[in-house]
Amino acid sequence: MDRISATDYYEITKPSEPAVSPDGETVAFVRSTPEDDESVEATIYLVAADGTSEPQRFTISAGVDSAPTWSPSGDRLAFVSTRGDDDDRTQLWVIPRDGGEATQVTSVPGGVSNPVWSPDGSQIAFVGKTTADERADGLDLDISEEDEYERDTPDPRVIDRLIYRQAAQYTDGTRGHVYIVNVETAIDTTDNHGVERLTDGEYDHGSPVWSDSETLYYTSKREDDPDDNVIVDIFAYALDTDDETHVHRTTGWAVDIAVTSDDRIAYPRTPEESASMRQTDLEVFDRATDTEFVLTDGLDRTVTPEGFEWTDDEAHVLFTTPDEGRTVLRSVAGDGSTDPKTVADRGMLTDFSAAKERVAYTTSEWNHPGDLFGISIDGSQDVRLTRLNESLLADRHIGEPEELRYTSADGAVELQGWLLTPPGFDPTETYPLAVEIHGGPHAMWSTSGTMWHEFQTLAARGYCVFWSNPRGSTGYGEAFATAIERDWGELTMEDVMAGVELVSDREYVDETNAFVTGGSFGGYMTGWIVGHTDFFDGAVAQRGVYDLSSFYGSTDAFKLIEYDFDTTPWEEPAFLWESSPVAHVENVETPTLVIHSDNDFRVPVNNGEMFYLFLKKLGVDTRLVRYPREGHELSRSGEPGHVVDRIERIARWFDGYSEYHDAPHALDRGDDGLSSTDETDE
Repeated sequence: MDRISATDYYEITKPSEPAVSPDGETVAFVRSTPEDDESVEATIYLVAADGTSEPQRFTISAGVDSAPTWSPSGDRLAFVSTRGDDDDRTQLWVIPRDGGEATQVTSVPGGVSNPVWSPDGSQIAFVGKTTADERADGLDLDISEEDEYERDTPDPRVIDRLIYRQAAQYTDGTRGHVYIVNVETAIDTTDNHGVERLTDGEYDHGSPVWSDSETLYYTSKREDDPDDNVIVDIFAYALDTDDETHVHRTTGWAVDIAVTSDDRIAYPRTPEESASMRQTDLEVFDRATDTEFVLTDGLDRTVTPEGFEWTDDEAHVLFTTPDEGRTVLRSVAGDGSTDPKTVADRGMLTDFSAAKERVAYTTSEWNHPGDLFGISIDGSQDVRLTRLNESLLADRHIGEPEELRYTSADGAVELQGWLLTPPGFDPTETYPLAVEIHGGPHAMWSTSGTMWHEFQTLAARGYCVFWSNPRGSTGYGEAFATAIERDWGELTMEDVMAGVELVSDREYVDETNAFVTGGSFGGYMTGWIVGHTDFFDGAVAQRGVYDLSSFYGSTDAFKLIEYDFDTTPWEEPAFLWESSPVAHVENVETPTLVIHSDNDFRVPVNNGEMFYLFLKKLGVDTRLVRYPREGHELSRSGEPGHVVDRIERIARWFDGYSEYHDAPHALDRGDDGLSSTDETDE
């Protein structure tokens, strides 16, 4: 049996975005697998909801497909795709359930997201990002008559917003607006595009959802400077009168809504004060009675603020929460009269969809990187619907991590971590240690999820791999998450090192050959740790925050500093400097590789450049690796070639300073050991 390698990423297939048909019999889902170094093939497959059939491809491979959405009658499937355009602009398509050709029903300049059918099946609402000029000229509705329409890149780029770039691109004056398209008009009539815009103004809108075929709800941020708060308003639009009504208000980083036919609105609420650290509750506002219910008041877990939905009978709401290394699917009465009940508790659950008492959900576990499962709403009849990576996994050694529970150094809390040993593990031998630290900081790791392949690859290269959820993580209650207020570095390091010391006490772990890496907040912690201890022999700091003030001044998430540290750079510059890894760089002796992406607008590359330059000037073994075209999500959804290259460079850096690997330092190795140069992994 072969060991898993970085290049196996090209063969890993993952499911996402399940959609159960209205009759509960069929699940549509997106199947994604790397196509080459730069692209991923994403097509829609169908599978029986009870697992009695094998998945079948439903859409052709011609672009990247996403967001499958069944019509209310179940006779058609809408989806979003880049097919037919050279510029990867997404459009809305509709295909009959019994097969045939898909029909494009939009040709809009700003792409399509969040498609949702009206209850009578005649219209589809969606969100499109458009500019004021496009809206004024009517181009936001249809560009089919324009010859290869392209937006001009501003030159110069004049900026008036606090948040002007996100997700690896500049917003350049675009705003998210709500549109509807008449499906039959768009399909059957050549002289009418069938698209109508419902919203206007220099505001962003999202989460469109129907209560009936004449009433559409959506969210919008309009209070004061929307970029500088987390206030979200909920509106109802009456199509018969073209009137918009403000219905309710909530607060939170991300806000979806789900609405019943009698106008009860489910929505998340995160307290505005210290919002980045606080837990999110699920609430319901009953528009008819002007009352609201908190559905998760007694649940000390944060609610995932996107992706929840009402059951068919509109009596319960399904939602997910992170919970001690797992993501749990729960159900709760829509009036708050009962406590939440667990529906599914299997691994790292990411997406779900429900209809006719059946739920389809995607999850990953220690022994697979992702599959589709089906379960009844009462938690019974849990069946596996896919085995997407069966052939690959049958020929690879996959190790099962050991769960660890241990007390923090200050004795205040119990901590959770995991240790993964190499293939062919022999407890009488010794192995080097690789420590991974998660980002966030308010996030949670498990034995699977997006890190599954990286953990398994490092173990396959001979490392004992340790990771944990230190204080600040979600999934352990609000007090646990808020414990690092104004203290990202010291307390987190204390918790990480408590786990490191625990595993280092094992005779087979060689603590004299230890390495550390992490991304985003994990990159911050990597930089912080090497500035405060020489325990580690090598480090890889990825997309990290190394200077809190420069991060504040260049990120789209500056509120994270205000909420987590309760300050700003002009109020406490010395405090933020001392809380930054670069303030302690003179203490660094550990060889440190710095990895960043050119289009990372969450943690802009100036942070990586600064940390690298300081290390280089001080004579520390270091190198800066920058990935073009990539943003902050490189490790999770970057170009396949870059994802593989990043893992290989982490391993090469560790190997070069490990006594267990016959490899020169990466600085002396050129491109040897990188698959991008057609060399085999060592």
